[in-house]
Amino acid sequence: MVDIVVAVVGLIVSLPVVIVAAIAIRSSMGPGVLYRQQRLGLGGHPFDVLKLRTMRAPALGQDGVQFDAQRVTRLGLWLRATSIDELPSLVNLLSGQLTLVGPRPLPVHYFPRFIGDEYQRFEVKPGITGLAQVNGRNELDWPAKLAFDVQYVRTRSLLGDLGILVRTVPAVLGRSGVSHPDAVTMHELPPNRA
Repeated sequence: MVDIVVAVVGLIVSLPVVIVAAIAIRSSMGPGVLYRQQRLGLGGHPFDVLKLRTMRAPALGQDGVQFDAQRVTRLGLWLRATSIDELPSLVNLLSGQLTLVGPRPLPVHYFPRFIGDEYQRFEVKPGITGLAQVNGRNELDWPAKLAFDVQYVRTRSLLGDLGILVRTVPAVLGRSGVSHPDAVTMHELPPNRA
């Protein structure tokens, strides 16, 4: 119920911001304002996460995170830094595919790359924010990020979720951890980690 209320209020309040951002994206990057990507949800089931587009369409042979720095626009960097690109995800929250707090949903092709207890992340719904997001976000390396996800699943509580939500506000306003220290976004989760 809390997710639904937050999603409805958030969508109403953020609508003017999303409209302005959509116009700016359309005028600077061309058609296609929304970005959809299949992510892993509860139980490892895929769903389409919604975001505002922050990158130009890839040129032939340039589809991959190694080309993100070439594709992201100045507007896109600002949308990411302010987390405005995440606002359409409130639709996923409203539909029950996301919850407010939980491990961030990761791309579908990552599923076989997890090892050991990292699969515990699928015991709960993915979240808009989570323990890893308030402890460094994309500044963390993959082992640390995934360890925070497992820690969240094992220790989750209403009080803990409230604490994460409170800590999310300064993290977003301070624009901390938006990108990895040596990348525009985050490096791919490596395959063959065992």
